[in-house]
Amino acid sequence: MSTRNFLIFINPISGTANKKNIRSYIEEKLTNLQYRHEILSARENGNYSFLKEKILRESITDIIICGGDGTVNQITSYLVKTKIRVGIIPLGSGNGMAFTAGIPKDYKKALEVILNGKASFVDALTINKNYSCHLCGLGFDAQVSHDFARKATRGSSTYIKQTLKNFFKAKPFRFRVSVNGNTFTTNAFFLSIANSNQFGNSIVIAPKASLSDGLLDIVIVKKAGKFSLVFKLLKHIKDGKISPVRNSDKSILYFQTKKITIQNFDNAPFHIDGEPTETAMSFDVEIIEQAFLLYQP
Repeated sequence: MSTRNFLIFINPISGTANKKNIRSYIEEKLTNLQYRHEILSARENGNYSFLKEKILRESITDIIICGGDGTVNQITSYLVKTKIRVGIIPLGSGNGMAFTAGIPKDYKKALEVILNGKASFVDALTINKNYSCHLCGLGFDAQVSHDFARKATRGSSTYIKQTLKNFFKAKPFRFRVSVNGNTFTTNAFFLSIANSNQFGNSIVIAPKASLSDGLLDIVIVKKAGKFSLVFKLLKHIKDGKISPVRNSDKSILYFQTKKITIQNFDNAPFHIDGEPTETAMSFDVEIIEQAFLLYQP
């Protein structure tokens, strides 16, 4: 019998994949390999405070998360600075964390990464002491998250529809940003704080972002004409140039830092890892270096 002991969480409402097939495949695979394992449903309330005791009591070595970025957020927040190895089988609508790490969307291939890949440390971040493993933001993208959460039907097509709907009615918000000794005020459609390089669905927003470089990637998309903004975003994604913070007259600001403070004058909507979250007038954000161990190809 192997010394590896798996605890698997499956989110029954993530994305649109057939969870029954995934569960049976994982169970059969781990049983054939004689790995100890237990499969549980993800908790709707997001409370996994029981994990620490369960890990110690049952000598759990690996946790597999079958779900989207929200589920990954909830579970890994209880695993920060532990030696538990985490695997992701991406079943969400975006899967930004998994795709940044190069984890395949196909659940069979994703399981192979967990069984044969290498676990290495990745970063996370805190925003007003709330945990985020992937990406958080204010403004347009947060409004999409809020609207998406209200929809009965989930999946990438629903997310894309909400993105297009909000794009044409998006309005700028006023922010004051303090970072790396510089402070400036700006009107922006959205402000993203990224640990991963994308929102999800391979839609890149922070081309230089790395899960393990000890830096946050900040992207501020300022007020501009909607159609010219599309071309500027495409250029930003292609070039991925880091801009000096002092160059605050650019339409898109992109810089890296370990911490940042944001004043949210217009009460812009807020999300953490794609999940709608109550906003605030001020945000203090800081990187958590080497937060947890993640299996990657």
